[in-house]
Amino acid sequence: MIFIIFAAVLFFLISSSLRVVKEYDRGVIFLLGKCTGVRGPGLIILIPVLEQMTKVTLRTITMNIPSQKIITKDNVSIDIAAVAYYHVVDPKKSVIAIEQVYDAVNQISQTTVRNVVGQFQLDQLLSQTVEINQQIKTVIDAHTEPWGVEVTAVEIKDITLPDNMQRAMAKEAEAERERRAKIVAAQGEFEAAVKLGEAADIISQHPVALQLRTLQTMAEISVEKNSTIIFPAQFMTTVGEAFSMIRGDVKK
Repeated sequence: MIFIIFAAVLFFLISSSLRVVKEYDRGVIFLLGKCTGVRGPGLIILIPVLEQMTKVTLRTITMNIPSQKIITKDNVSIDIAAVAYYHVVDPKKSVIAIEQVYDAVNQISQTTVRNVVGQFQLDQLLSQTVEINQQIKTVIDAHTEPWGVEVTAVEIKDITLPDNMQRAMAKEAEAERERRAKIVAAQGEFEAAVKLGEAADIISQHPVALQLRTLQTMAEISVEKNSTIIFPAQFMTTVGEAFSMIRGDVKK
């Protein structure tokens, strides 16, 4: 009977003293309440009753920053949500310096997003997202460094604008597109006018060219539909003169 009790106690002590720490975890060891170091990965042997271990993961943690209402610098109320990525670089600090590291990072992230975004106008927030993300990351990382935590990235993933602001921005975008279209059309008219002016200068030096151009225009019109074209006698005389001039040029 005594042997059975001794074997049971021995088995309990051995099982309670053995711990397996995975590759992505580390064990923070406490001896009678005092931190003695970090162990792992692999098999760890603890002194029964006297030593305790707290596991800490070293993997990157994805943390959603809940959507919250923020007033921008130009007094526009928006809803903004973000996501942060962080990992523990010092397991000892993450256990001793802060009680719940996940909750602490989450709270400081929400506060930082609200404070940083509030320093920018809406147009800057929409056009300078990369710079704002970097600024938020830098501020959060400065707060979490004493906790043994490193923030690797912060990304704004959703910006919700009020309905009236969305309509205003849509009208502004439409007006901008119309402005660009009018500029392009005006530039085209200008270039066409320049070319017509150059053509008029050439035709003024060769009057027959105007008659030939008229004949070409009439031919183009008659191609689409069957048409009967009546030429005035004076026009035919001018055409005859034009052909005579062309034949004279050919003979020369």
